[in-house]
Amino acid sequence: MIPRIYVALSGGVDSAVAAALLKRQGYEVVGVYMKNWADDFGISADCPWEKDVEDVKKVAEHLGIEWKVFNFEKEYKERILDYFFAEYKAGRTPNPDILCNNLIKFDLFAQRAFAEGATHIATGHYARRQSSQGFPWETQGELGLFTALDPQKDQCYFLQRLSSDQLNRALFPLGGYYKQEVRAMALDLGLPNAQKKDSQGICFIGDIDVRDFIRQHLSNNPGNIIESESGRVVGKHQGLWFYTIGQRQGIGVSSPDIPYYVVEKRKETNELVIAKGRENKLLRKQKLTLGALHSISGQFHEGQAVQVSLRYRENPIPAVIEEINNSNAVIVSQSNKGFWAPALGQGGLFYKNENVDKLAEKSDVEKNSDVLYKYFTDSGTRSRVRCLQVLGSGVVEGANE
Repeated sequence: MIPRIYVALSGGVDSAVAAALLKRQGYEVVGVYMKNWADDFGISADCPWEKDVEDVKKVAEHLGIEWKVFNFEKEYKERILDYFFAEYKAGRTPNPDILCNNLIKFDLFAQRAFAEGATHIATGHYARRQSSQGFPWETQGELGLFTALDPQKDQCYFLQRLSSDQLNRALFPLGGYYKQEVRAMALDLGLPNAQKKDSQGICFIGDIDVRDFIRQHLSNNPGNIIESESGRVVGKHQGLWFYTIGQRQGIGVSSPDIPYYVVEKRKETNELVIAKGRENKLLRKQKLTLGALHSISGQFHEGQAVQVSLRYRENPIPAVIEEINNSNAVIVSQSNKGFWAPALGQGGLFYKNENVDKLAEKSDVEKNSDVLYKYFTDSGTRSRVRCLQVLGSGVVEGANE
């Protein structure tokens, strides 16, 4: 029986190439556009979904595959947007893309795909799903989530809440390629969207000003901006939910020498505290408490050495799990600098402890090669380059010096 794979097509290049790769490998491929956005819910934004659907149609026709649209607008509002606004209102820093993958793409989309006879779903994420034997389709051994070959495009951060069951029936065809190669593939295959720019912004919504987006539901709530060094009032903010710890741009207070960064949000007094310098000690924390502890592979334990990233593309920080209490974990940085600008509500991604510097060094050598690896070559031969296993994640609930 030929595996029937439902590919989440966004209208972009990455998902189109993912579908093309699976079609070339002989699988039965169905392209699906998820419509998760509607102005009917009282939120206006520049969401180019109609153009994206047209691009999905053109890609599907070019590849000769079936395509369809799944509508999850109601569920997206209830599961993602309501959470998004509630978290910001509480003074936290949510990442809706993480929740979107967990509750929409790999839950609602997957369930409907499997109900229609799909054996797997696939996306254009840059990540790798491997078993202990290293073969994507191998059923023996434990399946795990691993970083993509391209360190600049690796998207495991956004997949940090996936369950082992979700991972078991998900495929990531682009995990073994660099972005340049994916672009080359799109051109060589003649895909109609080969020149389309990469999208930015919130999952399924598109390019928007997040501050304007938040203002539509939370409005303004002005308060004082305090300079930490002097304690002086140096400006006015429009609402604590417009800012996050570590933010530099858009504060509204400038400095002639060293730039200001947000270091604290005082919800009780509605004060925003800023300090000079990215390496200001107020932005560095040695110990974090992470709640909603979630394991993808195996179980966490006290004394375990891990690597932790708090942001997309952030270099992992070596740490040790000091304490585990139910679904909470206290982790201690093993770096003198500690964790940079942790914010409540932020996702913390756990990697298996590896020599990250050494692996990154190997990756740089491969990336700077004069010969660009062509798409028709077995990219699996490079699977040992910067292949970090994702263990799971948590949500930042506290930080100490």
